[in-house]
Amino acid sequence: MFKEFLFYFLFFLLTIRPVDIVVGLQWGDEGKGKVVHFLSKICTMVIRATGGNNAGHTVVFNGQKFAVNLLPSSITRPNVKSVIANGVVIDPSVLIGEISEMRKRGIRVEENLFISNRAHVIMPWHKTLDALLEKAKEEPLGTTKRGIGPCFSEKSQRTGIRMMDLLDPVTLKKKIIQSAKITNGILQHFEYPQIDVESVLEEYLGYAEFLKPFICDTGALIETEIKNKGRILIEGAQAIQLDIDLGTYPYVTSSNPTSPGALVGSGIGPRFVRRVIGVIKAYTSRVGAGPFPTEQNNETGDTIRERGVEYGTVTKRPRRCGWLDLVLAKQAVIANGLTELCVNHLDTIGTFDEIKVCVAYFYHGKMITYVPADLENCTPIYETFKGGFKIRGLTKFYKLPKNAKKYIRYIEKYVGVPIRFIGTGPDEKDTIVR
Repeated sequence: MFKEFLFYFLFFLLTIRPVDIVVGLQWGDEGKGKVVHFLSKICTMVIRATGGNNAGHTVVFNGQKFAVNLLPSSITRPNVKSVIANGVVIDPSVLIGEISEMRKRGIRVEENLFISNRAHVIMPWHKTLDALLEKAKEEPLGTTKRGIGPCFSEKSQRTGIRMMDLLDPVTLKKKIIQSAKITNGILQHFEYPQIDVESVLEEYLGYAEFLKPFICDTGALIETEIKNKGRILIEGAQAIQLDIDLGTYPYVTSSNPTSPGALVGSGIGPRFVRRVIGVIKAYTSRVGAGPFPTEQNNETGDTIRERGVEYGTVTKRPRRCGWLDLVLAKQAVIANGLTELCVNHLDTIGTFDEIKVCVAYFYHGKMITYVPADLENCTPIYETFKGGFKIRGLTKFYKLPKNAKKYIRYIEKYVGVPIRFIGTGPDEKDTIVR
């Protein structure tokens, strides 16, 4: 009787709550693309909802490695609708390059890629301003200089250019002229080349011709998918510690890469969410400047980087590496409303004989277990675990060595949500599902 009730209850939840969300819990690069691609097998739609081409996901599928910056990680699955939604800022040249590369490798995107007409467009002056602002700061933030921040700034100023504007030459020219009036004064002051309206117009009308078949009202598309009881997965970009409100400000991105941000960025309300899956590594990494309490700027950090192949998908920059910080992870559980976790790179950290985990901070002379706004003033307090386990490619939890199980169960208990997925290698098949 109970099993029958449980079956119908789960079916009911699937029907009324068709949306799952995958988000990062550290500073990005946790392996969200792998998780999304793995879960997309049972989905009808995957949505990229936030960020821009400053976020990159790597997917290993059928022995091939695919690096995507704007395309959803589901793009290799022809039966899944891959949506770039309204919360994303799009560099058309980068997107066209990704689409062309997919076609070269035999992945057809003509029938399963949809781009929101409300998504904002990265323009040439956004990249120029990005580099200019970074150069002018006393302490550079380490941005990718891809124009993400200035594009979001124009969006907030309500002077931004959207994908729908690319399809209307008159409107597009009018908006380029408007931006030139505002921006050329800044460029002139710093002796940078000014915006050439006609040149930019010609370039972006060319992009529009290529992208026109993909641009649509994704809000209407998503609404139809929900009404038809499809299974939707929202793919988070970056992570909570790069969130402009909750992260290590000012060393953050220009948007909200959290589950609430993912909902706004896709145009879906919280009533439709069934579960929120947070992704962490079994250690911690970050790219760029900013506080990082558990960083190991030493041989240990170098070893983690080499064993985990910690180099940026987008920038190829070596990532800063250190021990797992569970204080950060616990904050992320609350802020994202997580229902479960995925822990990646357990195989990497297991190669160490001794593994440390941050469980608290010394902060202005006292011990705390929360994340303060001035994280740079925190000194980590560690628990130590035994490593020395080799688990590459294992797919069953019961086959994990005792030390690996102890490590996983400690994380689970500390953050207060179950670990449903464990990454034991780079390929999506190297996954334990509990």
